[in-house]
Amino acid sequence: MEFTEWIRGRTDEQLRALVSARPELITPVPAHLEGLASRAASPSAIGRVLDRLDRFTLAVVETLAVREDPVSKDELRDLVGAALDPGEDPEPALSSALERLADLALVYGPDDALGLGPGVRKVLDDPAGLGPRAADAFRHHPPEQLEEMADAVAPSTTGSGRERLAAALAEPAELVESVSPAARAALDQLVWGPPTGRVPNARREVHLASARSPIEELLARGLLAATGEESVTLPREVGLHLRGGRVHRDLLAVPPQLRGAARDRELADRTAAGQAFSFVRSVEELCERWSIEPPGVLRTGGLGVRDLKRTAVELDLPEWVAALVVEVAHAAGLIAAGGGVDGEWLPTSGYDLWRVRGTADRWVTLAVTWLHMDRVPGLVGERDDRDRPLNALHTDLRRSSAPSVRSATLGVLAAAPGLAPDRDSVLARLAWEQPRRRGPLREQLTDFALREAEQVGVTGLGVLSGHGRALIEGGDAAEVLAPLLPEPVDHVLLQADLTAVAPGPLTSELNRWMTLTADVESKGGATVYRFSEGSIRRALDAGHGGEELVAMLARHSATPVPQALSYLVTDVARRHGRIRVGTASAYIRCDDPALLDQITADRRSAALRLRRLAPTVIASRSPRAALVDSLRAMGYAPVAESLDGDVIISQLESRRTESVAPARVVGSPNGLDPEVATAAVRALRAGDAAHLARREPVDAPDGQVPRSPATATISALQEAIKQGVRVWIGYLDSQGNATSRILEPARMEGGYLTAYDETRAAVHRFALHRITGVAGL
Repeated sequence: MEFTEWIRGRTDEQLRALVSARPELITPVPAHLEGLASRAASPSAIGRVLDRLDRFTLAVVETLAVREDPVSKDELRDLVGAALDPGEDPEPALSSALERLADLALVYGPDDALGLGPGVRKVLDDPAGLGPRAADAFRHHPPEQLEEMADAVAPSTTGSGRERLAAALAEPAELVESVSPAARAALDQLVWGPPTGRVPNARREVHLASARSPIEELLARGLLAATGEESVTLPREVGLHLRGGRVHRDLLAVPPQLRGAARDRELADRTAAGQAFSFVRSVEELCERWSIEPPGVLRTGGLGVRDLKRTAVELDLPEWVAALVVEVAHAAGLIAAGGGVDGEWLPTSGYDLWRVRGTADRWVTLAVTWLHMDRVPGLVGERDDRDRPLNALHTDLRRSSAPSVRSATLGVLAAAPGLAPDRDSVLARLAWEQPRRRGPLREQLTDFALREAEQVGVTGLGVLSGHGRALIEGGDAAEVLAPLLPEPVDHVLLQADLTAVAPGPLTSELNRWMTLTADVESKGGATVYRFSEGSIRRALDAGHGGEELVAMLARHSATPVPQALSYLVTDVARRHGRIRVGTASAYIRCDDPALLDQITADRRSAALRLRRLAPTVIASRSPRAALVDSLRAMGYAPVAESLDGDVIISQLESRRTESVAPARVVGSPNGLDPEVATAAVRALRAGDAAHLARREPVDAPDGQVPRSPATATISALQEAIKQGVRVWIGYLDSQGNATSRILEPARMEGGYLTAYDETRAAVHRFALHRITGVAGL
C-alpha cells in the first residue's frame, strides 16, 4: 500500500491523534493530505519523533529498518522476542508499540505486511548497531578492486564485481569460518556495535594471498569495508550472521524498575511545602535587597561573581542555590537589567504585582517558570568552550533541551509515588524512555533537575509532592499547596536582651519592616532579630520617627516592649539628626556650639580637615557621605541634609525598572489543543477533496459583506470553526483592494485564520486585521 493512500485512509480520529502527537506537521497546515504525508516523511520531522520513542518501540523500528521487505507481525514478534528474557511474552508490548507507531505514521500497512514510513531508514544511522548493507558499503570502491575481491570469494558467479561480492556476503557463513582466530576476534569486537573502527591506511590495496594481518585478511574477503582513509565498517549481512540472526542482544519490554528509599508521602508533602515557602521568601528578599542596592550588569552581560557571592551571603544560601533564585526570578520577569547606561539588575514593576498575591500562587508562578525555562542555573561557575566563566544571568546559560529534561525527570518521579529513587535508577529509566537523547549533557541536566526540584519545593525528601504532581499534570497546584503552607504570623516576641523572636514566618509587610529595623541573627524554625543602635538608625534614616517605632513594636509584639529596647529607640531618636551634614564640599551644622567644639577637639576628626566657619557651622573638604560615616564612627548621630536644609530620607523609595515579559518558555514537544487538531483535520480533508476532485474555484456572492467590529468578526469565525460551517467574508488584499471569499474556517491563532478558500480552491492563511466582515451562507 502506498504511504499517501494509507494516510488518506486513516479516520478523522486517527488523523487527530497524528497531528496531536506531531504538531510540527501542521505548522502551517498543509494544503492537502498528500502534503501532510510528504511533511511526515521529511528527515527533520522523522528525527524529532524518533527522539520521543522509548527503547522497546525504537527497537521495533530498528528491526523493521534492518529488513528491506515488509514484515509480518508474527515474524516481527519472533525477531523482537529473541532479545527478551526467556519466557517473556512479547505480544502485549509489541501490539502497543505497533499501535503507537501507526498513530505516529512511522509504521504503516496491514499486520501481514508491516513497513516503515518513507524516509525512516535514511534517518536511522546504523540501526541496532548494524552497519550498511554490503551493496552500500562497497559503493565507492574501484570496480577493478571489487572484481578482484569477488574473484577471490566467489569465483564461479556471474555479474559485476559489486553484485557478486554482495551475493557472497548475503550468506557469509563460509567466509567467516575460513578466517583465522585473530581475524575472528577482530570481527567479534564489532558485532554488537558500533560497527565501525579505525584502521591506518584502510584503503590500501590488499590481496587474499598476500594478507599479512587479521585486518588485511578481513578486507581482502570483504568482511570489512573501507569507508574512509582510516575507517572500516562491518557489512550488515556479516553482522547479522555473527549475531545468529538476532537484531538486538537484549531488550526490556517494560521500563526498568526504580530503586530507592520509601518515604511517608504526607511528610514528603509537608517538607516540599516548607521548601516552597522558603523559596518564595528567598525570591522576595532578593528583589527587596536589589531594589535598594542593585548589582551592576557586566559588560559581557550577566551578574558578577562578587555580586553573586554577596547575594548568597545576604540570603544565607549556598552559591548554587542563590544562582537558582536569581535565574528563576529573572526568567519569571521579576528582575531585569535597567537603571542607566551601564545597567543595573533591578526588580521590575511586575514584582510589585507578584508580591501582593498569595504565597501559593506566587510559588506556582516560580515553579512553572523553573520547569519550562531554557536557562540552566546549575552551569553557573563552570567554564565554556573558550575557558571563560559562565556567570549568572548570562545568555550562555541557555540550553534548549533543559525544559524537556526537567519534565522527563519529574515524569519518572511521578511513576513512583512515595519512593525517592536513586540517581542511577532515574538515569536508567530515562535512558529507556528516550534512548536517542542520551549523553553527558543530558545526565548533567538530570542531576540539576533533581537537586533544583528539591530546592524549589516540587519534591520533598526526593519524592514528587502532591502539588508538584498537580503542577506537571496541569492541575490546580496552588489549591493543593495552600493548606500545607505555614500560616504567616503578624507578631514577634520581644526579649530583654534586645532581640525579637519570630515564632514562624512573618507576613510580608512585617518581615520587610523587621528586616529594616533589626538585623537577622539566626534563621530556622524561628527567626531571631537583634536590635542595635545601627539598625534603629537605619529605620530612622528611612523616615520613621522614634515614637512611631515604639508604637509599631508594641502593636506587633506578643510581649510588652522591654524597657531596654524602649530606651534604646528613644535615645537614638533623641540624638538622631542633632548634627546636620550638607555639601560644601560638605559642612556640619548644629544648633549646639558646645557639641561642635567637642567634634573639633576630637583627635579622630583630624583626617576630616574641619574648619570652623561660624559658632554653629563647620566646613570640611570630605564628601558628605564620607563625613556622615566618619562622624557616626566617632559615636555621633548626624543626618544628611539637602541644599534647602531638609533632611534627606534614605531608602524611602525602592527602585524599579520597566516590567518585562517572562523569559521564553519552551513547552513540551508533545500535545496539541483538541480544537486546533480537529480544525486542522477538517481543513486537510477539505483541501484533499478539492485536490483529488480538481474542483474549480467558485464565485463569491454578489454585493459586499457588511462591515462588522473586530470582536464580532472574531466571535463569528470562532463559532464557524466550532460548527464546521462555511462563511462569507470581506477581505482586503496586500494592495488594499476589497475582495469577497467563501471559506471553511479551520484554525485561528497568532492573528491569522487558516481556512479552505473555495473561491481559490486551496488552503490559505488570512490576516485577521484584514477581514472587514463575516456573514453566514
